[in-house]
Amino acid sequence: MRILILGGGAFVGRAIAEEATSQGHEVTTFTRSTPPADDRVEAVFGDRTEPGAFNFALDRQWDAVFDTWWGAPRIVQQSVKALRSHASYYSYISTGSVYQGDPLPLGLNEDSQTVDANPAADGTNYSADKRGAELAILEDFGPDASLLARPGLILGPYERPGRLPWWLTRIALGGEVLAPGPRDLALQYIDARDLAAWMVACAEQKTVGVFNAISASGHANMSELLEICRLTTNSDAKFTWVPPEFILEQDIQPWSEMPIWVDPDLYGIHGIDTSKAASAGLTCRPIIETVVDTWAWMQSGGQPRVLEGRSALGVSSEKEQAALAAWASQTEVAPGNT
Repeated sequence: MRILILGGGAFVGRAIAEEATSQGHEVTTFTRSTPPADDRVEAVFGDRTEPGAFNFALDRQWDAVFDTWWGAPRIVQQSVKALRSHASYYSYISTGSVYQGDPLPLGLNEDSQTVDANPAADGTNYSADKRGAELAILEDFGPDASLLARPGLILGPYERPGRLPWWLTRIALGGEVLAPGPRDLALQYIDARDLAAWMVACAEQKTVGVFNAISASGHANMSELLEICRLTTNSDAKFTWVPPEFILEQDIQPWSEMPIWVDPDLYGIHGIDTSKAASAGLTCRPIIETVVDTWAWMQSGGQPRVLEGRSALGVSSEKEQAALAAWASQTEVAPGNT
């Protein structure tokens, strides 16, 4: 296949480029400035938000376009209009955040209600922007020539914005680590490389439709994740497990200050129905492979990049230590709590 990736230099786009070239496909990436990691990839540089951005596509054809855009949906709308006559298939990395609900209910599937969105809008918020992009794709390519992948938490080497790298870095420092319970909190995520492999295979087979492209809930849990981080970093860290309500009482924000973790009583982001994607061939590697490979990338100099307009992840050391002191003052540490 001839594949055009809008992006292709970072994280998921990079993983798609690597997977596609490994399968023998001809790959072109279109980025502002980031070159592809593989010299077999044709690199085109430009800004898709500028007039004439897709002039390079004149007199060219691709079998599939992959798009990772997360900003204003009107940019995707412009892109699909420019590329509709140059490609027969459009594959978009959307998000499970397009579903309606705050908090999200458990058991969401592809037919669940989505947020209101306008495909011609400027950037508003992440959920509406991604849904607006979906609508733009459906307007021009239609449901019979497009795949909308809705992952949630995406982890792995080259991760942006760095949720797993934050935990690896914190645990590698050792000492007493605030661990958000419950220990058996079911996690739902996907390694970017598994997402890429599945999406490329879908393009090969011209699989179309909307899919919750993420692991089954409980593919790993919070305790497994942190223990594997400790083993991988060879750390002497000792975990102090605290209940969800304590985390919230300390004004520690789920997801941002406690990356990956969410209050199990309030959020369904780790409880989405993924049976449709599994039936379409999506498989997910064990969590230990994702953790080990991410740590190896970090040890080789890799560092996550904070996306424009977003804050750095993770609770501060001062806030963590204050929470640990507060916990110690109200409860005795029971045997086996580390």
